[in-house]
Amino acid sequence: MKVTQINLINFRNYLNVTIKLNNNMNIFVGDNAQGKTNILESIVILALTKSHRGVNNPNIITFDKSKSKIRGIIKKNRLISNLQVEITNEEKKLYVNRKIIRKVADYISNLNVVVFTPDDIEIVKGSPNIRRNLLNIQLSQISKTYLNTYNEYNKLLKTRNEYLKILYNNNIADKNYLDIITDKLIEKAIIIYQQRKDYIDYINEKIDVNFKLISKDSGLKVDYITNIDIDDYNTENIRKNLYEKFKKNYSRELQYGMTCYGPHRDDFQFFYNGKDLKIYGSQGQQKIAILCFKLSEISIFKNYSGFYPVLLLDDIFSELDIKRRNNLLKVINNFNVQSIITTTDLKNINKKYLKDSYVFEVKNGNIIRK
Repeated sequence: MKVTQINLINFRNYLNVTIKLNNNMNIFVGDNAQGKTNILESIVILALTKSHRGVNNPNIITFDKSKSKIRGIIKKNRLISNLQVEITNEEKKLYVNRKIIRKVADYISNLNVVVFTPDDIEIVKGSPNIRRNLLNIQLSQISKTYLNTYNEYNKLLKTRNEYLKILYNNNIADKNYLDIITDKLIEKAIIIYQQRKDYIDYINEKIDVNFKLISKDSGLKVDYITNIDIDDYNTENIRKNLYEKFKKNYSRELQYGMTCYGPHRDDFQFFYNGKDLKIYGSQGQQKIAILCFKLSEISIFKNYSGFYPVLLLDDIFSELDIKRRNNLLKVINNFNVQSIITTTDLKNINKKYLKDSYVFEVKNGNIIRK
């Protein structure tokens, strides 16, 4: 899977720019606040329909303009697709080969991306919600079953929480209805638990390998954490454990008016030589751990979808020493993957890792291939 061309109209600081990309490595070099990250962001929106920067649509549209367009030509083997995301202050329109797509679920997976940004340090340091969100985004790209199940789970969760409040305030309300919702919620939860567990297991097959290649060190792993006891992820075991948890804690959930157990409370943790990286790791170790996690996702995407994702790496070299910078580029070159990288400079980079790359200079919204 490759992005061969990207066209931005009234997007951030770009009025109208077209960029032709290399199938291998593309590096955008420039000072801060010149528009490098905006290029990566546009590709994220083209893939996921929303920004990884968590901003509202009006901030994406160029000042004094009413509409922004992101167009991309995507190549999957011999299949070529034209994707477009059109953004106004009121709405967002999605197109595939000039045909409008009404549902986001029908659009997602036309372009798969793995994104690394400096803010990703929060994946280690931040709240469980950040880590759950990462799993949801990545699994939704590669599995429509997951995306649909997750959406259905959230609807059932909302309904169950609302009905718990009704039961608490109305003694004559029908508890049988809650049991029906709970049974349906459990069936969706089983699929989410199993797919997340498989995903983390696969990450653990790759993450320490990447860690050794970049840092010449070992001992990195990820633990999947649920708030119910699951020692075996077969369907019946999860169903039994979750059912017993709901039954035992009915009064507690009733009092709180919310569902206290299930995959919406999941988490995962990074461990380095058995120690929690959030507590005992340096910021440099945490950054490399997240980077290795993201690199491990590349093979997962290939196994699930048949295509490698596009790898997007923002400000990747900051806080990495010279040796790790070059080790990272060596690892990326060994993948059969298109990468798009932003950096403020290419000092001390071994030129052999750049021989098949396109290097672009970005200055005040102008992009020149060097």
